[in-house]
Amino acid sequence: MIKRVDRGKNHWYVDVDTDRKVPGVTTLLDKGVPKPALINWAGNATAEAAIDRWEEFAAMAPAARLNELKRARYGERDRAAKRGTEVHDLAEKLVHGERVAVPDELAGHVNAYVAFLDEFDAEPVLVERTVHSAAHDYCGTLDLVADLVDPGSGERVRWLLDVKTNRSGVYGETALQLAAYRYADVWVDEAEEVEHDMPEVDRCGVVHVRADGYSLIPVEAGEHQHRQFLYAAQIAAFTDSSRDLVGDPIASPTTSTYRLMRDTA
Repeated sequence: MIKRVDRGKNHWYVDVDTDRKVPGVTTLLDKGVPKPALINWAGNATAEAAIDRWEEFAAMAPAARLNELKRARYGERDRAAKRGTEVHDLAEKLVHGERVAVPDELAGHVNAYVAFLDEFDAEPVLVERTVHSAAHDYCGTLDLVADLVDPGSGERVRWLLDVKTNRSGVYGETALQLAAYRYADVWVDEAEEVEHDMPEVDRCGVVHVRADGYSLIPVEAGEHQHRQFLYAAQIAAFTDSSRDLVGDPIASPTTSTYRLMRDTA
């Protein structure tokens, strides 16, 4: 049986029978998939902080100024993560039909998500559920499996959906994330301590929620993408253990038959 453990901003997964941590999908992708865009983002965030806080930095000692610039990108990242977490929490309650109090700074995001639920007449199947693949040793938390009305046919189609709130849109690695959820073995009802087979879905996609609206974006997340996710998981495992492949230096022997010959002429 798998249990998700939440501690502040972090969470992880534990096999309660063995008390062993099980790798999470997003952690495996963070370690196993290169992210060159993050290099540009970090540079831009630092540069923007330098410009936006120019007068503040000018009043600082050079060492303090340097430390603030080094931390600037983390502040932007943490604000984005906090916004995403809050929107996810509110979204989960909205899907269940609960009334929510919405902070002013999130009103646009929440209104956009409500519009998505209404316009596609979403019928939730699973909301914020832990999934587990015993066969491939990973866990994760899916955002939503829901039946949506197809605009073309008017029929209901079952979607596996991830809710994104970042400014830059949907990255390609989301396909691997969704494939990992889609082809997990079970989803976990932690309240009742029961595991259920994963439901089959017709499509996968992202609900990109913004302050000015939303987009429902299809994502290809089939068996091929699941296989690629497993490759990424292997790279992540290598990243974690690669230092163990390097041994200690070997001490040189005390005597040698080789001598450096110098020309003294």
